[in-house]
Amino acid sequence: MVQAHSQRPRIHYVLEGTDKAPVLMFSHSLASSTVMWEPQVKHFHRSFRVLRFDTRGHGKSEAPEGPYTFQLLADDVLALLDSLEIEKVHFVGLSMGGMIGQELALRHPDRLLSLTLSDTSARTPQEAAKVWEQRIEQVKREGLKPLLEGTMERWFTDAFRKSRPPLYEAIEQQFLHTPVAGYIGCVQAIMKLNNLDRLSSIRTPTLILVGEEDPGTPVSVAEEIHKRISGSKLAIIPQARHLPNVEQAERWNRELETFLSSLTL
Repeated sequence: MVQAHSQRPRIHYVLEGTDKAPVLMFSHSLASSTVMWEPQVKHFHRSFRVLRFDTRGHGKSEAPEGPYTFQLLADDVLALLDSLEIEKVHFVGLSMGGMIGQELALRHPDRLLSLTLSDTSARTPQEAAKVWEQRIEQVKREGLKPLLEGTMERWFTDAFRKSRPPLYEAIEQQFLHTPVAGYIGCVQAIMKLNNLDRLSSIRTPTLILVGEEDPGTPVSVAEEIHKRISGSKLAIIPQARHLPNVEQAERWNRELETFLSSLTL
């Protein structure tokens, strides 16, 4: 396992798995980090080189003042790949990570072997942008702690939260430790998201995953993305909300594994 920082701003990454295997790259949600991909590392590290990274403003990466844009966040990904001399990856993004993945597929499809979009959106409606603006003001005043309970309710079902497995605790702590500048910078990018009418130009093999009970990026949003990307596959994960890769890791991993295997047939 290699754990290091690269480029400016410093981007923290973890690279582990089978030498010379294809690279499977994971991009996390807003206010999370590499920690949310632990179930995927355990499952995929024998068949792939698994590359996780903390988005600018998150985890152990630097958090310069924003605003950020998805072009900027995608450029961070490209700089990381260039520094590691990795030409192409299977890119997996959840929520904000899926928005970064869309930007890569639209502007740099030559760097992607495949694209997986989990629990994400391609457009931020005006009414949602107003909610994000309110959150920015609250975080400026009070930090992220007041948002914790509501966020965990959106991310996980009641039953999962009550069971409080160790990874849930780690995700809570990572949320609380997200730098305010990084959170606000990324929210400003999300507020301007408007890819929906561009998705039809994506030609990269694409899998779309979504938790059946996700309230933030619901099944209807995943279906809309699925319709726009020709040849894409859609899988709905039952008994899961916004982070099905954690809550229903076995099912989520199986869907991703089946998709990746189909690309080599």
